[in-house]
Amino acid sequence: MRERTCALVVVGNEVLSGKTQDSNAYFAARQLRAVGVALRRIAVIPDEVPLIAEEVGYCARRFDFVLTSGGVGPTHDDVTMDGVAAAFGRELVMHPELERLIRTHFADRLSAAALKMAVVPEGAVLNSTGDVRFPTVQFENVYILPGIPQIFEAKLAALLGRFATDPYYMRTIYTSAGEGAITGYLNQCLARYPDLLLGSYPRVGDPNYRVKLTLESKDRDYLERAFAHLMSLLPGEVVVRTE
Repeated sequence: MRERTCALVVVGNEVLSGKTQDSNAYFAARQLRAVGVALRRIAVIPDEVPLIAEEVGYCARRFDFVLTSGGVGPTHDDVTMDGVAAAFGRELVMHPELERLIRTHFADRLSAAALKMAVVPEGAVLNSTGDVRFPTVQFENVYILPGIPQIFEAKLAALLGRFATDPYYMRTIYTSAGEGAITGYLNQCLARYPDLLLGSYPRVGDPNYRVKLTLESKDRDYLERAFAHLMSLLPGEVVVRTE
């Protein structure tokens, strides 16, 4: 089964200081999972070029591709492009096509701040983003997205097709027993099916169930065999329902 891995680097002092609640990581995790991509790392870092460069470089070497969120606007603290360029030892240059788009969009409102958004790492390419006005900048395996959730979501949705790989299949079991009572059964299941992605998620105060179990695999037959095995181990009276 084909596996693709990804990291998300969220850039912004406003996230770290609590001024803004990040939703892009949650959105990206769900969307990437839906197309079979394993999101293996989420990092939230300040608007500091050395730290952006360090994190982007680390992720680009270890994962199939990297998404960044934030720091691509016209203001002084929008330094993600600088950080990506530094991560790869590249200069920043004005991208002619991006410059043309920005000049056309702003027309007589054009300013030096607006043109700053056309400055990218040398060698960067542009990816079409559907209905979004400006394309997404890509350098090597790094895709540089804005932090505004509505734009981030639209741009990521337009890119998902190029990231898609073999999908994950999932089954879910809801139990009325706590984790302590079922841990032994989970361990037995994993002993027989070690490649199963088995998650256990307690819920407090819900009268309907106490623990939600998720079983995932890219091999549908393997998943169904693991699911059947776990169901045979769990006492019937603790299983509330399955999906």
